[in-house]
Amino acid sequence: MQAEIITIGDEILIGQIVDTNSAYLASELHKIGVSVYQISSVQDERQHILNALAEAESRADIILLTGGLGPTKDDITKHTLCEYFSDELVENPAVLEHVEYLFRTYISTPISDLNRRQALVPSRAEVLHNQFGTAPGIWMQGKEAVFVSLPGVPFEMKRLFHDQVRPKIVSTFNRPVLLHRTLITYGLGESAIAERISDWEDGLPEHLKLAYLPNLGRVRLRLSGRGADLALLEQDLAQQINGLKPLISDILFGEEDGEPLEKTLQKIFTAKEATLAVAESFTGGRIAAQLTAVPGASAYFRGGVVSYATEVKTGLLRVSQDLVDAHSVVSSEVAKAMAENVRDLLHADFAVATTGNAGPTKGDADTPVGEVYIAVAGPGGSYAESFTMGNHRERIVQKSVHKAFEMLQREILKF
Repeated sequence: MQAEIITIGDEILIGQIVDTNSAYLASELHKIGVSVYQISSVQDERQHILNALAEAESRADIILLTGGLGPTKDDITKHTLCEYFSDELVENPAVLEHVEYLFRTYISTPISDLNRRQALVPSRAEVLHNQFGTAPGIWMQGKEAVFVSLPGVPFEMKRLFHDQVRPKIVSTFNRPVLLHRTLITYGLGESAIAERISDWEDGLPEHLKLAYLPNLGRVRLRLSGRGADLALLEQDLAQQINGLKPLISDILFGEEDGEPLEKTLQKIFTAKEATLAVAESFTGGRIAAQLTAVPGASAYFRGGVVSYATEVKTGLLRVSQDLVDAHSVVSSEVAKAMAENVRDLLHADFAVATTGNAGPTKGDADTPVGEVYIAVAGPGGSYAESFTMGNHRERIVQKSVHKAFEMLQREILKF
């Protein structure tokens, strides 16, 4: 079964916003055995949308559209769908009641006739209730495919897809089984890994496919399989993974279960009833931000200190000035002291600390751009590691965040 995703809006095509909707939909469709054949972005222009709809229907079983469902004149998705289906817009009482409720409850400005137009939907459409917004979702059956139109606002679109579209796809269509397992490696580049496992990869059966996913200092190896029998596919994947692991044992960090490492950390820390604190310098609070972006982080995350300036390290974090003078503010000694002291300060079981030079110029220490130190402190003591993360500021920061998460996972699993 194949799907196409069409995002509608000039704001995407001029680079004003990033199309995150397509990435989310593609990921979620893959989980339920739907392959995405193509992703397109089109203008808020009638003929362009009509052409995209016709082309997509010639190739796919289900077409998902996002955007263009607002009340203003440039939001023409509903009108264009009506033209494509030779249909007309009619007022949906349930949608109108919901729009009026949202304005009465949450919106200070009076409702206008323009807002009420959100209740107009194609007469042949099945309306999908949008709990968080005024634009409903639309499900329409075409001659060759199903068309699903969703709001462009990401949090509205995601909730609609999760609660209504995904279950409806699962109950409506027969889908193949799609499975994948992902191994995380660190310390060797994509081409070097490919050369090392070439014979193993050449021996993969046709229904299994390996993908290399390099990103900021690590390479993820994703083995995907497609078939009709879930148990048999799981068995095939397990057999091939067991053959791959010995070939990369020296660089293998672990296996990914399809979720970001910060979510994995949240699960582990919560299960072990352990707490965490952070002390960040050049990462500028990025570690804390990514950890707390995961719901449930309050169960284990105590807090953090962004000690960007040296005087904050020596003052608030109580890092000895003698230690700074002897080893430099960018050093393993200072990183360890930061981790140990923030752990004590915030009464946490574990702590992680970063200090380094992300560039583009030298800071308080005479340290090359890209040299960083990351330390972890816990019940078993503390240690720091040094890394050279390149010369691009954003990559230095994000690679260091990833490494801090990896070091934390390694330590908490010993607890």
